[in-house]
Amino acid sequence: MIHTGQLHYVPMSWPIYALLFIALSILTVLIQIGLMRFVYSRLGISPGTAMLLLFASLLGSYVNIPVTYLPAVRKSIDIFGDGDIVLPDADWSGTLIAINLGGAVIPILLSLFLLVKNRIWLPAIIATAVVSVVCHAVAKPVEGAGIAIPVFIPPVAACIVSCLVAWRQAAPVAYVSGSLGTLIGADLMNFASIRELGTPIASIGGAGTFDGIFVTGIFAVILASLIGAISPGNHAKDAA
Repeated sequence: MIHTGQLHYVPMSWPIYALLFIALSILTVLIQIGLMRFVYSRLGISPGTAMLLLFASLLGSYVNIPVTYLPAVRKSIDIFGDGDIVLPDADWSGTLIAINLGGAVIPILLSLFLLVKNRIWLPAIIATAVVSVVCHAVAKPVEGAGIAIPVFIPPVAACIVSCLVAWRQAAPVAYVSGSLGTLIGADLMNFASIRELGTPIASIGGAGTFDGIFVTGIFAVILASLIGAISPGNHAKDAA
Protein backbone atom coordinates (compact mmCIF):
# COMPACT_ATOMS: atom_id res chain seq x y z
CA MET A 1 0.00 0.00 0.00
CA ILE A 2 1.33 3.40 -0.98
CA HIS A 3 0.58 6.23 1.42
CA THR A 4 -0.44 9.61 -0.01
CA GLY A 5 2.40 11.34 1.79
CA GLN A 6 4.91 9.28 -0.19
CA LEU A 7 3.76 10.91 -3.42
CA HIS A 8 5.02 14.36 -2.36
CA TYR A 9 8.79 14.48 -2.24
CA VAL A 10 10.38 17.70 -0.96
CA PRO A 11 14.11 17.81 -1.75
CA MET A 12 14.76 20.68 0.69
CA SER A 13 13.38 21.65 4.05
CA TRP A 14 10.91 24.55 4.36
CA PRO A 15 13.46 27.02 5.87
CA ILE A 16 15.53 26.69 2.67
CA TYR A 17 12.45 27.42 0.58
CA ALA A 18 11.69 30.44 2.77
CA LEU A 19 15.23 31.77 2.31
CA LEU A 20 15.01 31.25 -1.47
CA PHE A 21 11.68 33.09 -1.59
CA ILE A 22 13.13 36.02 0.39
CA ALA A 23 16.24 36.09 -1.83
CA LEU A 24 14.14 36.08 -5.01
CA SER A 25 11.93 38.84 -3.61
CA ILE A 26 14.94 40.99 -2.78
CA LEU A 27 16.42 40.31 -6.22
CA THR A 28 13.15 41.31 -7.89
CA VAL A 29 13.03 44.56 -5.92
CA LEU A 30 16.66 45.35 -6.77
CA ILE A 31 16.00 44.72 -10.47
CA GLN A 32 12.95 46.98 -10.39
CA ILE A 33 14.87 49.71 -8.57
CA GLY A 34 17.74 49.45 -11.04
CA LEU A 35 15.28 49.56 -13.91
CA MET A 36 13.60 52.66 -12.56
CA ARG A 37 16.95 54.37 -11.99
CA PHE A 38 17.84 53.64 -15.62
CA VAL A 39 14.51 55.02 -16.78
CA TYR A 40 14.82 58.24 -14.79
CA SER A 41 18.48 58.66 -15.80
CA ARG A 42 17.38 58.59 -19.44
CA LEU A 43 15.12 61.49 -18.54
CA GLY A 44 18.04 63.47 -17.14
CA ILE A 45 17.13 62.98 -13.47
CA SER A 46 19.78 62.32 -10.84
CA PRO A 47 19.90 58.88 -9.11
CA GLY A 48 18.92 60.39 -5.76
CA THR A 49 15.88 62.10 -7.25
CA ALA A 50 15.06 58.92 -9.15
CA MET A 51 14.96 56.88 -5.94
CA LEU A 52 12.82 59.53 -4.28
CA LEU A 53 10.35 59.54 -7.16
CA LEU A 54 10.25 55.73 -7.22
CA PHE A 55 9.36 55.33 -3.56
CA ALA A 56 7.07 58.36 -3.63
CA SER A 57 5.11 56.84 -6.51
CA LEU A 58 4.82 53.43 -4.86
CA LEU A 59 3.88 54.76 -1.42
CA GLY A 60 1.74 57.52 -2.93
CA SER A 61 -0.40 54.92 -4.70
CA TYR A 62 -2.06 54.31 -1.30
CA VAL A 63 -2.92 58.01 -0.86
CA ASN A 64 -6.09 59.40 -2.43
CA ILE A 65 -6.73 63.13 -2.09
CA PRO A 66 -10.50 63.92 -2.03
CA VAL A 67 -11.62 66.41 -4.68
CA THR A 68 -15.41 66.34 -4.82
CA TYR A 69 -18.44 64.17 -4.11
CA LEU A 70 -21.06 62.98 -6.57
CA PRO A 71 -24.44 61.99 -5.08
CA ALA A 72 -25.89 58.66 -6.12
CA VAL A 73 -27.96 58.50 -9.28
CA ARG A 74 -31.58 57.86 -8.37
CA LYS A 75 -33.45 55.53 -10.70
CA SER A 76 -37.15 56.00 -11.32
CA ILE A 77 -39.81 53.90 -12.94
CA ASP A 78 -43.40 54.55 -13.96
CA ILE A 79 -45.94 52.06 -12.62
CA PHE A 80 -49.45 51.95 -14.06
CA GLY A 81 -49.15 55.58 -15.18
CA ASP A 82 -49.35 56.84 -11.60
CA GLY A 83 -46.10 58.76 -11.82
CA ASP A 84 -42.47 58.13 -11.11
CA ILE A 85 -41.38 56.10 -8.12
CA VAL A 86 -37.84 56.80 -6.95
CA LEU A 87 -35.79 53.72 -6.13
CA PRO A 88 -32.82 54.67 -3.95
CA ASP A 89 -29.82 52.38 -3.76
CA ALA A 90 -29.43 51.38 -0.11
CA ASP A 91 -25.86 50.15 -0.59
CA TRP A 92 -24.51 53.19 -2.43
CA SER A 93 -25.04 56.80 -1.41
CA GLY A 94 -22.65 58.40 -3.89
CA THR A 95 -19.11 58.48 -5.29
CA LEU A 96 -16.15 60.26 -3.77
CA ILE A 97 -13.92 61.70 -6.51
CA ALA A 98 -10.25 61.71 -5.52
CA ILE A 99 -6.85 62.10 -7.16
CA ASN A 100 -4.16 59.53 -6.44
CA LEU A 101 -0.83 60.88 -5.23
CA GLY A 102 1.39 58.25 -6.80
CA GLY A 103 -0.64 57.63 -9.94
CA ALA A 104 -1.63 61.18 -10.85
CA VAL A 105 -0.05 64.01 -8.84
CA ILE A 106 3.57 62.84 -9.13
CA PRO A 107 3.35 61.87 -12.85
CA ILE A 108 1.71 65.23 -13.64
CA LEU A 109 4.39 67.21 -11.79
CA LEU A 110 7.19 65.18 -13.39
CA SER A 111 5.61 65.64 -16.83
CA LEU A 112 5.46 69.41 -16.33
CA PHE A 113 9.12 69.37 -15.26
CA LEU A 114 10.11 67.45 -18.41
CA LEU A 115 8.05 69.75 -20.62
CA VAL A 116 9.78 72.85 -19.26
CA LYS A 117 13.26 71.32 -19.12
CA ASN A 118 13.26 69.81 -22.63
CA ARG A 119 10.93 72.31 -24.33
CA ILE A 120 8.94 69.57 -26.00
CA TRP A 121 5.56 71.28 -25.83
CA LEU A 122 4.35 70.69 -29.39
CA PRO A 123 5.44 67.03 -29.85
CA ALA A 124 4.27 66.21 -26.31
CA ILE A 125 0.84 67.73 -26.97
CA ILE A 126 0.49 65.80 -30.23
CA ALA A 127 1.64 62.52 -28.68
CA THR A 128 -0.54 62.99 -25.59
CA ALA A 129 -3.59 63.62 -27.77
CA VAL A 130 -2.99 60.41 -29.72
CA VAL A 131 -2.34 58.30 -26.61
CA SER A 132 -5.45 59.78 -24.97
CA VAL A 133 -7.59 58.64 -27.89
CA VAL A 134 -6.05 55.15 -27.79
CA CYS A 135 -6.52 54.85 -24.02
CA HIS A 136 -10.11 56.06 -24.25
CA ALA A 137 -10.80 53.44 -26.91
CA VAL A 138 -9.47 50.52 -24.84
CA ALA A 139 -10.55 51.68 -21.35
CA LYS A 140 -13.54 49.91 -19.89
CA PRO A 141 -15.76 51.19 -17.08
CA VAL A 142 -16.24 48.34 -14.60
CA GLU A 143 -19.36 48.50 -12.46
CA GLY A 144 -18.55 48.71 -8.78
CA ALA A 145 -14.82 49.14 -9.42
CA GLY A 146 -14.02 52.06 -11.74
CA ILE A 147 -12.08 52.43 -14.98
CA ALA A 148 -9.85 49.56 -16.13
CA ILE A 149 -7.30 49.70 -18.92
CA PRO A 150 -4.94 47.09 -20.43
CA VAL A 151 -1.43 47.60 -19.08
CA PHE A 152 0.64 47.23 -22.24
CA ILE A 153 -1.37 49.15 -24.85
CA PRO A 154 -0.62 52.70 -23.55
CA PRO A 155 3.19 52.25 -23.42
CA VAL A 156 3.33 50.80 -26.92
CA ALA A 157 1.20 53.66 -28.25
CA ALA A 158 3.32 56.24 -26.42
CA CYS A 159 6.54 54.73 -27.76
CA ILE A 160 5.40 54.60 -31.37
CA VAL A 161 3.98 58.13 -31.41
CA SER A 162 6.93 59.69 -29.54
CA CYS A 163 9.41 58.17 -31.97
CA LEU A 164 7.42 59.53 -34.89
CA VAL A 165 6.99 63.08 -33.63
CA ALA A 166 10.24 63.56 -31.67
CA TRP A 167 12.88 60.96 -32.51
CA ARG A 168 15.78 62.57 -30.62
CA GLN A 169 13.62 63.44 -27.61
CA ALA A 170 11.53 60.30 -27.67
CA ALA A 171 12.18 59.40 -24.02
CA PRO A 172 10.70 62.49 -22.33
CA VAL A 173 7.89 62.72 -24.90
CA ALA A 174 7.07 59.05 -24.27
CA TYR A 175 6.88 59.57 -20.53
CA VAL A 176 4.73 62.69 -20.79
CA SER A 177 2.35 61.27 -23.38
CA GLY A 178 2.19 57.86 -21.72
CA SER A 179 1.40 59.25 -18.29
CA LEU A 180 -0.85 62.17 -19.20
CA GLY A 181 -2.46 60.28 -22.07
CA THR A 182 -3.50 57.47 -19.74
CA LEU A 183 -4.90 59.90 -17.18
CA ILE A 184 -6.81 61.90 -19.78
CA GLY A 185 -8.01 59.04 -21.97
CA ALA A 186 -8.88 56.50 -19.28
CA ASP A 187 -10.02 58.60 -16.34
CA LEU A 188 -10.99 62.13 -17.40
CA MET A 189 -12.67 61.20 -20.69
CA ASN A 190 -14.77 58.61 -18.83
CA PHE A 191 -15.69 60.98 -16.03
CA ALA A 192 -19.30 61.24 -17.17
CA SER A 193 -19.87 57.51 -16.70
CA ILE A 194 -18.39 57.33 -13.18
CA ARG A 195 -21.71 58.10 -11.46
CA GLU A 196 -23.31 55.10 -13.16
CA LEU A 197 -20.68 52.59 -11.96
CA GLY A 198 -21.89 52.46 -8.37
CA THR A 199 -18.41 52.66 -6.88
CA PRO A 200 -17.92 54.44 -3.53
CA ILE A 201 -14.53 55.93 -4.51
CA ALA A 202 -13.30 56.88 -7.98
CA SER A 203 -9.63 57.81 -7.86
CA ILE A 204 -7.98 59.55 -10.82
CA GLY A 205 -4.76 57.62 -11.39
CA GLY A 206 -5.74 55.11 -8.72
CA ALA A 207 -6.85 51.49 -8.89
CA GLY A 208 -7.52 50.43 -12.45
CA THR A 209 -5.19 52.95 -14.06
CA PHE A 210 -2.24 53.17 -11.62
CA ASP A 211 -0.62 50.03 -13.03
CA GLY A 212 -1.07 51.35 -16.54
CA ILE A 213 0.46 54.71 -15.65
CA PHE A 214 3.34 53.23 -13.66
CA VAL A 215 4.20 50.59 -16.26
CA THR A 216 3.69 53.10 -19.06
CA GLY A 217 6.30 55.38 -17.52
CA ILE A 218 8.79 52.50 -17.44
CA PHE A 219 8.14 50.72 -20.72
CA ALA A 220 7.50 53.77 -22.85
CA VAL A 221 10.79 55.38 -21.88
CA ILE A 222 12.79 52.15 -22.25
CA LEU A 223 11.31 51.36 -25.65
CA ALA A 224 11.79 54.90 -26.88
CA SER A 225 15.34 55.00 -25.50
CA LEU A 226 16.30 51.72 -27.18
CA ILE A 227 14.89 52.90 -30.50
CA GLY A 228 16.54 56.28 -30.12
CA ALA A 229 19.88 54.62 -29.35
CA ILE A 230 20.11 53.21 -32.89
CA SER A 231 19.65 56.60 -34.54
CA PRO A 232 22.68 57.94 -36.50
CA GLY A 233 22.61 61.17 -34.50
CA ASN A 234 23.19 59.35 -31.23
CA HIS A 235 26.06 57.33 -32.67
CA ALA A 236 27.69 60.51 -33.93
CA LYS A 237 27.44 62.03 -30.46
CA ASP A 238 29.01 58.94 -28.90
CA ALA A 239 31.85 58.99 -31.41
CA ALA A 240 32.51 62.65 -30.71
